[in-house]
Amino acid sequence: MEDLGPVAWPPERIRTDRLVLRQPETRDRAAFIELLASPQVHTYLGGPRPRHELERELPDAPERWPGSFVVDLDGSMIGQILLRRATGHGRPAAARKADLGYLFLPQAWGYGYAAEACAAALHWLAGALPGEPVVLTTQSANVGSMRLAAKLGFAELERFHAWGAEQWLGIRSPATPSS
Repeated sequence: MEDLGPVAWPPERIRTDRLVLRQPETRDRAAFIELLASPQVHTYLGGPRPRHELERELPDAPERWPGSFVVDLDGSMIGQILLRRATGHGRPAAARKADLGYLFLPQAWGYGYAAEACAAALHWLAGALPGEPVVLTTQSANVGSMRLAAKLGFAELERFHAWGAEQWLGIRSPATPSS
C-alpha cells in the first residue's frame, strides 16, 4: 500500500457527533500497542503481534502519513482509520483505488463508532479526492465488518480465496451515500 498522493495533509481535525479523527500523537502509543496485540482485533487479520515485540519496535511518536487517522473518543484513542492507495490485493478490480481499513479496540465495539468514523473519513476523502472510488477487503466470515461495509454503501465486486480464508472485496462509488 502507498499513501493517497496529492492530498492536503494534515487536514483539520474531523469532528463527528461523538468522535474526533486526528493525526497520531505520542500519547497514543499505548493504545496502538493494545490494538496491534489484541487477539480479538486480529481474529480475521492473521493474529496479533506479540506485545513485547511491539513495546520494543514501536517508536515513541507514531508514524504520521496521509490517510492515517486516530479515532478519538473523549480524549482517548479507540481506533484507527486507514485510507491508502490499494495495491489490488492481487485483484485487478481493486488496483490503484483508495482502500479503506479500520481497527478498533474491543471495548469500543458495538456502539456505532466504526460506522461514524469511517463515514467521516469517507466524507473527507470525497472532498480531498473528488470522484475517487474506494475499495474495502474483509474476510467474509467477519460478520461485523461485512455489516459495516453494507452500511457504508460498499457493493460486492468479488469474493476470492487468500490468506487461508474467503475474502470479500467491495467498492463504494463516489455517488454512494454513507449513512
